[in-house]
Amino acid sequence: MSTSEPWITLGRGFDRALAIVQLPDQEAYVALDADDTVAGFILLMMQGAFVGYVRSIAVRADWRSRGLGRSLLAFAEARIHRDSPNVFLCVSSFNPRAKALYERFGFETVGELRDFIVRGHSEWLMRKSLGPIDEFRPGGTG
Repeated sequence: MSTSEPWITLGRGFDRALAIVQLPDQEAYVALDADDTVAGFILLMMQGAFVGYVRSIAVRADWRSRGLGRSLLAFAEARIHRDSPNVFLCVSSFNPRAKALYERFGFETVGELRDFIVRGHSEWLMRKSLGPIDEFRPGGTG
């Protein structure tokens, strides 16, 4: 996956991507194809300032536009909403297809981080919420 966009523009070659996937402070979930080969994955941060942050979502090029990204995102939302009313993620300004997917899922843009990862590009902070944190009951319905 590191040989395709958006990872090329983000400067995440294989070694760097592998190091990120192996960080111990996150939850990693993998989708396998029929041959038990990785077709996609999602990394979640369930601690820190943005509990429920989707650190990374990736789908292998030959699995794109087949619903795997939607499935991974739906899985992440269900997992996060067990513990938090908010799902956060960032999407690069040069990745309009991903931003459109997140908007279809009900995410709203809440901020712009200019030159955050790549000079000349922004990261859009997006959020989908069940409601205020003070009203949320973990394991409940919100």
